[in-house]
Amino acid sequence: MNQLASTGQLRASFLRWALVLVPLVVLLGFVSGRAAQSGPGSPWFDALVKPAIYPPPATFGIVWSVLYVLMGLAAASVGTARGAAGRSLALGLFALQLAVNLAWSPTFFALHQMTAAFWIIVALAVVLAATIVAFWRVRPTAALMLAPYLAWVLFASVLNWQFIQLNPGADGAAAAPAVTRVQL
Repeated sequence: MNQLASTGQLRASFLRWALVLVPLVVLLGFVSGRAAQSGPGSPWFDALVKPAIYPPPATFGIVWSVLYVLMGLAAASVGTARGAAGRSLALGLFALQLAVNLAWSPTFFALHQMTAAFWIIVALAVVLAATIVAFWRVRPTAALMLAPYLAWVLFASVLNWQFIQLNPGADGAAAAPAVTRVQL
């Protein structure tokens, strides 16, 4: 016998990791965006000039949901690689990139700090690239699951930069006061 675990045991281990990590990553992303009041409906954001490449608002919820699921599955795949060289580093980098990811929405949407958010997303791209390299060394398929996420982060970086260019007076601006309409 030269196997430490059967195929069934490995599959069960992956499912346990995935059942914890996928909902956790999705929940953290949802809470970060919701707490920051991200997207349309915010008076500050609604008043911004939107770049030409700005996709329909519904796109963001769909794309981020898919990406957070892929992130959780990729981390679960690496998590099940017990004894693999670089596993701890890969999971540590994953946690770091997730923390940086979760900092972006509050910085951009709640604090209205578009320039600071831009540098956060640039840092995210760098840490995410390092995470992909570390994942590749443990489980190449896990790294491939993060490739769409990196592509989206690079697109979001360009979008963030264009928001700064189109709205120089809005960077760091306080939210517009709420307006109450009274019809007589």
